[in-house]
Amino acid sequence: MKLIVGLGNPGAEYAATRHNIGFKAIDNLAETYRMPVQRNKYKALVGEGMLFGEKVILMKPQTYMNLSGEAIRQCMDWNKLTKDDIIVIYDDVSLEVGQLRLRKTGSAGGHNGIKSIIAHLGSQDFMRIKVGVGEKPAGWDLANYVLGKFTDDEMKIMNSRLIDIEKAIEIMLQKGIEQAMNQYNLKARR
Repeated sequence: MKLIVGLGNPGAEYAATRHNIGFKAIDNLAETYRMPVQRNKYKALVGEGMLFGEKVILMKPQTYMNLSGEAIRQCMDWNKLTKDDIIVIYDDVSLEVGQLRLRKTGSAGGHNGIKSIIAHLGSQDFMRIKVGVGEKPAGWDLANYVLGKFTDDEMKIMNSRLIDIEKAIEIMLQKGIEQAMNQYNLKARR
């Protein structure tokens, strides 16, 4: 069983923000593969089913970004999962809009959701899909930027990347993270 987690903040006011691209990726998987992410469990909204021949739990933590690790840890403990069984999808301001970067380990890089996960797992060795949301403009507050909405042009790019995220997860589940990294750790395509 694998746990696929999209990071974001609950609530309508955050729905279309840069910080919630992880939630959007989970919503896309849930819709495409008819796995509604509606059950409230582990301090999260979850859905379960089969994805690319693997039993999965799709998760959107409802703890707010900075406490995401709480929901993940509860789910891992209940289902006897290890850090090798999780994939986390989240926003990254150091990447161009739409650029994907897959990793199997790494620091939090200043991302509070990832800091929380590392703290609750006691390790930074877990699979992740970083989704570029663009660098904050000079003079902007980082929180205001990531809690802001995409422009129409940026949203078109992000919507096309949702398909790439889905394909990357398919490769990760069927052939491993190395193969997925080889294919998707490329500059953003427009």
